[in-house]
Amino acid sequence: MTAIRTICVVTGTRADYGLLYWLMKDVDADPSLELQLIVTGTHLEPRFANTVEVIERSGIRIDARVPLDIADDNPVTVARATGAAVAGVAAALDTLKPDIMVVLGDRYEILAAATAAMLSRIPIAHIHGGEATEGLIDEAIRHAITKMAHLHFPSAELYRRRIIQMGEDPARVCTVGAPGLDSIERETLLDRAALADAVGLDLAGDFFLVTYHPVTLSEDDPTAAIDALLAALDAYPGHKVIFTGVNADPGNAAIAEAIHAYVARHPGRAVATTSLGQTRYLSAMKHCAAVIGNSSSGLIEAPSLHVPTVNIGERQRGRLRAASVVDCKDGTDGIMAAIAKALSADHTALTRDVENPYGPPGASSKIKDHLAAANLDGILMKRFHDLQGPA
Repeated sequence: MTAIRTICVVTGTRADYGLLYWLMKDVDADPSLELQLIVTGTHLEPRFANTVEVIERSGIRIDARVPLDIADDNPVTVARATGAAVAGVAAALDTLKPDIMVVLGDRYEILAAATAAMLSRIPIAHIHGGEATEGLIDEAIRHAITKMAHLHFPSAELYRRRIIQMGEDPARVCTVGAPGLDSIERETLLDRAALADAVGLDLAGDFFLVTYHPVTLSEDDPTAAIDALLAALDAYPGHKVIFTGVNADPGNAAIAEAIHAYVARHPGRAVATTSLGQTRYLSAMKHCAAVIGNSSSGLIEAPSLHVPTVNIGERQRGRLRAASVVDCKDGTDGIMAAIAKALSADHTALTRDVENPYGPPGASSKIKDHLAAANLDGILMKRFHDLQGPA
């Protein structure tokens, strides 16, 4: 009888949980695999909406919880939380003893999880490696996780080449696309009326979906950046606004405070929610006039829904983007001009036919199949893959 392979997934935020959801469902449905789940990070924080409750309602079993006590957005607090995550995930892995640990992305709690697995001699599978976000500390974290990982699932061929350039074995790097696109295909999204009921805002007219996070390598005041965005939104009073929650990066408190003050000044026009969840978020994206902000979802998911994106500032600098994405710098005038372009008839027509550089849906099932079939014998002892060429 073939032994069942245990796959341990780590999730630290509402964002990575949404991207990992269908992979977890596929692993759980495969009789040759056993799913384990470690929950940490903002999932367990009341001020970030206790999103662990979303996981509990999904029916996916949680095998370990690693609270981090993220009391504020101070860099020292984040560093302390990273240390707590290393210790907590290591203890969970010692109990669970998985065959493979799966992580996605580039956040500090995911770096901690990868560190714990590496020290515990557990093979690591990494999703969304090889990408570039030059305005964030995530850039360095992502590449560090790549060097700890043993199986790699990049979202595009360019990213596969970068991972190999970093010395990883080409046989263990498989381009699969972006798992976030699977929810567009596999979930039943809400119609406009149901979405309006879910967010508590009349959406009979046009509206914007706005997500704005800190730019962690910037020396600029995050308050000035969010104030510029909010002033640009005031130039479009005919459009209502759905704000999604700010992540836990340093600088989040000032941004969240400015957004909530804006909503208070615009009752009936704007609403803010700490966490929409994947279904409501993608539903809002499907029906909105434009996605505005600096979230990766504006670059990865929005093109597949044929919705224009206004991508602000340096946070996503270096990442692949479709022609439907309009880039602009921080600053009210630049944002206003970018919104005008995104809403123009020419750009709307272009967006309807745009090709997503992250490919079609289907990443989750591809990753599951590779996890099930991967040869783990000797996988921990990695050999650096040198590129051929002149010295």
